Amino acid sequence: MQFEIKEIADGADMIINGYAFTKGEGIIRVLNLNHPNHAAVIDNSGNIVETNMNDIENAIVSDYYEKNKKFMEE
Repeated sequence: MQFEIKEIADGADMIINGYAFTKGEGIIRVLNLNHPNHAAVIDNSGNIVETNMNDIENAIVSDYYEKNKKFMEE
């Protein structure tokens, strides 16, 4: 499991406070590297479309993404 987390972190486009943000086809995948069973999918508009995080963690992830998405642009 630790090896998989390292691979995800290495492949992430952005990491903020333990959350790895990785671009996909029209989506952003988010993984809490400290709790890898907490994940979310964000669409290009910044809406969370799938998650198993609680409301507070969703708000934190959304805020991190909105404030830093410019660093993920090509």
